[in-house]
Amino acid sequence: MAVADEDEEKPLDPEVEKVRRKLVRFVAINLGLLFLALMVVIAALVYKTRTAPPPANPSLAGDIQVPSGEPLTGDIVLPVGAKVVSQSLSGNRLSIDAELADGSRAIFVYDTTERRIVGRFSIRNQ
Repeated sequence: MAVADEDEEKPLDPEVEKVRRKLVRFVAINLGLLFLALMVVIAALVYKTRTAPPPANPSLAGDIQVPSGEPLTGDIVLPVGAKVVSQSLSGNRLSIDAELADGSRAIFVYDTTERRIVGRFSIRNQ
C-alpha cells in the first residue's frame, strides 16, 4: 500500500500534463459544440411547430353554408319502392336504414356537404 500512495502524490510528468490539458480542452470544445447543435435542433423543431398550418379537420355538419334564416333543403333519392325504416345523423353523414321494394333491407350513407349518397350496404341473413 505504501507504493500506491507514493504514485498518487507524485506530480505528473510535464509532457503527460500537456497531453491531459489538450484532452480536457478537446472534450470541453466538443461538448460545447454538441450542446450548440442540440439547441439548434430544438429551436428548429419549435419554429416548425409554431409556423406549421393547423391540420385540416374533416368538415362537420356546422360547416355547411346555409343562408341566414333559411333551412337546409335537398333531395335524397332512394330506389323506387324503398321505405325508410330509421335514420341517424353523425357529423355531416346521414345513415338511412331502408326496406327495399323486394323486401330486402339496405343502409344508405348520405353526405350532407357533398349532397350525394356515398355508400350503400345491403343487409342479408346467413
